[in-house]
Amino acid sequence: MPANKLYNMKGDVIGEVTLSDAVFGVRPNITAIHAAVKNHLANKRQGTQSALTRAEVRGGGAKPYRQKGTGRARQGSTRVPHYTHGGVAFAPKPRSYRYSLNKKLRRLALKSALSIKATEDSIIVVEDLKMEAIKTKDFRNFLESVGVTGKALVVTPELNENVVLSARNLPGVKTTFASLLSTYDVMNARTFVVDKAALPIIEEVYA
Repeated sequence: MPANKLYNMKGDVIGEVTLSDAVFGVRPNITAIHAAVKNHLANKRQGTQSALTRAEVRGGGAKPYRQKGTGRARQGSTRVPHYTHGGVAFAPKPRSYRYSLNKKLRRLALKSALSIKATEDSIIVVEDLKMEAIKTKDFRNFLESVGVTGKALVVTPELNENVVLSARNLPGVKTTFASLLSTYDVMNARTFVVDKAALPIIEEVYA
């Protein structure tokens, strides 16, 4: 079983915690991770891109010149796609890019991502991760004390408003809680910071 140092909010190592093999010790499936990340990004798309086809562009009703005798190629409209101010061929229209992945694949992708973080020693487990007040500076000092640099995903057992509000102005730092983990968020973060109390929930939900 993977083992990690256990930190307190001051950044001191106070012990060691063992991570579950069922979640943090699986053989990573890169294909599953790729599918989950691609799905996440597709579902985030607004799908509002739009352009006009030749049928929707104003004008172009009259034949620009006679059919024969000019030496030019025959044309029936000035709004065809190869004309300036013409319509767009196969113009994009608003649509949804959403699609779903089956539960087994999503779960495998998340466990693979967590296992990669464990292998890279990028998981920091904290005893009682909480903030007494909303203080961005104090939360930044905490992250620095446990060696967090760059992007980080902070996971609490449940919604912790003080932690969320303290972290939201820190560039690259994102907060979530144990039952709402995302493969994309895990892979996008350089460091996975988790409350010790959230580990049993993660193991129960995703094992």
